[in-house]
Amino acid sequence: MHSRPHDNKEYVMKALFVFSLTLAFSMITLPIAAQEDFSDVEFEVTKVSGNVWVLISGRGGNIGVSSGPDGVLMIDDQFAPLADKIRVALRETGASSDIKFLLNTHFHGDHTGGNIEFGEEATIIAHTNVRERLAAPGSAAAEALPVITFDEALSIHFNGEEIRAFHIPNGHTDGDAVIYFMGSNVLHMGDDFFSGLFPFVDIASGGSVEGVERGVSEILQHVPEDISIIPGHGPLSTVEDLELYHRMLLETVAMVKQKMERGLSIEQIQDEGVAEEWSEWGTGFVSTDRWVDTLYRSLSGSSDGDYVEHGHGPTNSSSQNREKRSGRQKGTGTHPN
Repeated sequence: MHSRPHDNKEYVMKALFVFSLTLAFSMITLPIAAQEDFSDVEFEVTKVSGNVWVLISGRGGNIGVSSGPDGVLMIDDQFAPLADKIRVALRETGASSDIKFLLNTHFHGDHTGGNIEFGEEATIIAHTNVRERLAAPGSAAAEALPVITFDEALSIHFNGEEIRAFHIPNGHTDGDAVIYFMGSNVLHMGDDFFSGLFPFVDIASGGSVEGVERGVSEILQHVPEDISIIPGHGPLSTVEDLELYHRMLLETVAMVKQKMERGLSIEQIQDEGVAEEWSEWGTGFVSTDRWVDTLYRSLSGSSDGDYVEHGHGPTNSSSQNREKRSGRQKGTGTHPN
């Protein structure tokens, strides 16, 4: 385990590569996650600003940490089998006590899978819809459920600053929260921001591309230009990175909408692809074809055939068939050599 500056390009590329290979297996139920081999996972621990650190493994959602005199507040916790490695990584932040608060940015298991391990020591906080989804039969144990929930916003005064959680309606899911460390000037955006990648949008769980775009737009109107941004997946980012992500959302939405109005089918739109500027954004788990499929279904109001929770559920047949026709490797979004 090593601490690195957040601009280490070699690590960023490695993390994104590992992320693209493993995200297809990251959002499954806890029994299946427990069978996965996490022995090779290492956390890169980076101080962002003030009291805030980020833990990145490339295996699940990025973990935000406030470490200071009041103790530890953690944002998201990846998978239960990684709990011990997370605890070791926390020591690099100077943490010497148990976790006092645990905030979930949404309900997906690559962000909440560790709740079962940390719930006895930490007070778990999340949007109301996160608790409702985790409390569904067969979803999560009682110890893994949020005990404090909110609808619009919530503040925690901890380690000398206000830490404010805001709800993003119908973004990545219907229970998203972004967390702003006001004194440290750091924003954790959860999966409403995939840095440099086409995002997964869980339409079946109340998410929408339009909701993600609205949320990002609202954030860009209010955050300081020098803020540091922790995305749900990808490297530590800047406002400039978020602006580029927002422009990608606007331009790809407009492109698909225009072609839908011309009467093109989803397969025809996929055949035409996206603008060259965005072609590399489909090299993660969400390939270009899958992103077009997501745009098409979100714009048409359809949630049929969603690949639920980062690809773990029924895959939309048109996207799947298109990938087979193109020879694209399912799950990685890359082409075989």
